Amino acid sequence: YQQEVLMFGIIIALILRGGFILLGAALIENFSWIFFIFGAFLVYTAAKQVFEKEHDGDAQAESFIVRVLRRFIPIHDAYDGAKLRTVVNGKKMLTPMVIVFVSIGVTDLIFAIDSIPAIFGITQNPFLVFATNLFALMGLRQLYFLLGDLLDKLRYLKYGVAFILAFIGVKLFFHAMHVNELPFINGGEPILWAPEISNWLSLGVIVASMVVATVASLIANSLESKQASRNE
Repeated sequence: YQQEVLMFGIIIALILRGGFILLGAALIENFSWIFFIFGAFLVYTAAKQVFEKEHDGDAQAESFIVRVLRRFIPIHDAYDGAKLRTVVNGKKMLTPMVIVFVSIGVTDLIFAIDSIPAIFGITQNPFLVFATNLFALMGLRQLYFLLGDLLDKLRYLKYGVAFILAFIGVKLFFHAMHVNELPFINGGEPILWAPEISNWLSLGVIVASMVVATVASLIANSLESKQASRNE
């Protein structure tokens, strides 16, 4: 039932991200200093992704969701196809599919917190931000099954993504300095000596980071396979 679950997840993602984009656009329009917060958060997220043990945060969040749902809602232990509700001994209960849907919604909420500020680092046009999210989510189902088996082989991919997040975070810092209005920073005047990072440079860094992370992963896998063959 992964296709059905992914489709439901895409719908949730569009709704959540649409709300986040509207909120982000309103904050940017009225509070230029929000770029400092966006930048700091992206740098923090990048550091966390590099040093945090893989899947630890996801497992903790998932277990918390399960505990909360089971405390307040009667949920059966077994699935009943793709149904959200089932009947057990004459009693109506929800199936674990509800936990799956809620987990997807919460997970996308977490990703939106990371990705929306990153996109605003490229453009502040709300329509373009939403359009990029829409096209990305449209291809999500296909990419899920295409890349699902490859992610374990791309061992350095998370470092490439972390570098991109940190780079966009620094770019947001520089942009915040250019539009600075905080009275305790440079007397509320823009800091013009801060470098302005172009979108073309940003695109080049993103592509280069993904290429380096992918090639490094493939080389490491190849060396590991050769070493295993020698040991045999």
